[in-house]
Amino acid sequence: MTAIPWPQPIFDAQTLADVENAARLVDADIPLLIHGETGSGKEAFARAVHGKSRCADKPFVAVNCAAIPESLIESELFGYEEGAFTGARRQGSRGLLREAHGGILFLDEIGDMPFALQSRLLRVLQDRQVMPLGGGRPSPVDIRVISATHRDIEALSRQGHFRPDLYYRLAQFTMTLNPLRTRTDLVPLIDGLWRQVTGGSAPLPEETRSRMAAYDWPGNYRELVGALRALAALATSGTHPGPHLLPTALRRIQPMPAVAQPIETGLLEHHTRDVMRATLEACGGNISLAARRLGINRSTLYRHLQRLQ
Repeated sequence: MTAIPWPQPIFDAQTLADVENAARLVDADIPLLIHGETGSGKEAFARAVHGKSRCADKPFVAVNCAAIPESLIESELFGYEEGAFTGARRQGSRGLLREAHGGILFLDEIGDMPFALQSRLLRVLQDRQVMPLGGGRPSPVDIRVISATHRDIEALSRQGHFRPDLYYRLAQFTMTLNPLRTRTDLVPLIDGLWRQVTGGSAPLPEETRSRMAAYDWPGNYRELVGALRALAALATSGTHPGPHLLPTALRRIQPMPAVAQPIETGLLEHHTRDVMRATLEACGGNISLAARRLGINRSTLYRHLQRLQ
């Protein structure tokens, strides 16, 4: 069995515009902070910015500040000289900061960087040079910095858990990625990702697609792509990719009947009121999910609900 490919991201129009603007900021050497829920595509967004920037042919070095053990993150970032500590490689290490020279350093989950290392990172960003562990001469670095987090770093800085001076250095411009559940084009997005995952094979059955479109996706794109890849793997033997192959959370979803046309003001007012309220109740009060099930955008649903109160 061949490995199931990871699909390329499919951005909506607003996100594509944000990528273009972010590339301009990066080219102007303005540090960018990307905020978004877990799985919302922060690294994919940063890589797209890299591809649009003037340093597209230079390195893109991603550092997950939450994944590297605290005991290793300093040596991983700043590098070290031979014999700097027990177990150090004989030839030393350049470190990720120097590996990113000329390109983009992507600091993912920056809110989880150990407090003790934040002052060292701030010094590098200010002085544009790296001092490796174990001494040696400092090395100049020319890097553009994009950071990302799902945490409220401004609040962390007020609470004393994140250096305010580093926060203001990294967040000279902040962009927020919306969660997947707010996208109004979820069905075409699912279809587009499915075509990439399967190499353009048969489309998803309507019942499978409708259940996926009705789900809230708390894990965002990561969860969606994972579900599609698993579905493709289970269906490779010729098994119909029906809803019985979906993860348990999606099998529990009861999709609403399709709405042929968006509901317009003044048409079938009593029926409109009943359908909207019933849908909103079935969605647990989630306006975005209810609007998607009804086939209308959120602003239309808000307007109707306010008028029918």
